[in-house]
Amino acid sequence: MSSHMRTTRGEPAPPQDRKRASDIRLALAETLPVGVGMFSLGITFGLLVVQSGLAWWWTPLFSGLIYAGSLEFLLVGMLMAASPLVSIALTTLLVNFRHVFYSLSFPLHRVRGKVAKTYAVFALIDEAYALTATRPADSFSSLRIIATQVSLQSYWVGGGLVGALTGRALPTIDGLDFTLTSLFTVLAIEACRSGRDLPAPLLAAGCGLFAQLVAPGQMLVVAMTLYVLALLVRYRFTRPQEHTNA
Repeated sequence: MSSHMRTTRGEPAPPQDRKRASDIRLALAETLPVGVGMFSLGITFGLLVVQSGLAWWWTPLFSGLIYAGSLEFLLVGMLMAASPLVSIALTTLLVNFRHVFYSLSFPLHRVRGKVAKTYAVFALIDEAYALTATRPADSFSSLRIIATQVSLQSYWVGGGLVGALTGRALPTIDGLDFTLTSLFTVLAIEACRSGRDLPAPLLAAGCGLFAQLVAPGQMLVVAMTLYVLALLVRYRFTRPQEHTNA
């Protein structure tokens, strides 16, 4: 056997292999704290799916093909209420439209290969963006980005499966459908406290109340549309003032 075909025990791994292993370890270490939260919330989602009357396998189907936490919670309720397809489509657009802006600074250009790029776009969730937005793009390799996104989705899908399979053996739990509402209520309160932006929640509340009055059957879609428009108008009139005061 020729010398170049022999494998010698104890020899250090090639630099390329060490770099790959390091990228994977970094991705796993960085996603662990976030992943614990995603896993826990995934359990709640799995419980909600099963206790809403859907089969357990809907959980990995949602998490694997849709993979948008807040939207998945909303879709369960919309499916159970037999919402029109147009309402579901508009809700999906409004809830996930922020991802368009994520792509402007997400290091997608560092990802190599068409399949990897396609997955990177699909798996561009809030948590993946947050983990990459605060670091220089050139510090991320293609493997590290994909490993980060695969790890995050694994936490979400795994938590959902645990919740769905556990939920089959549990009695009906009231209030699970309020989980997402309570989560975003807490997040909104914390955001207002840290940013001290009183007009934003007032605009949101006003849009919600108006939508409930004029279109109670399509309250969510109407309220979110009005809120987006209100934010655009507010930005248009407050931006010149900020430049003037600067």
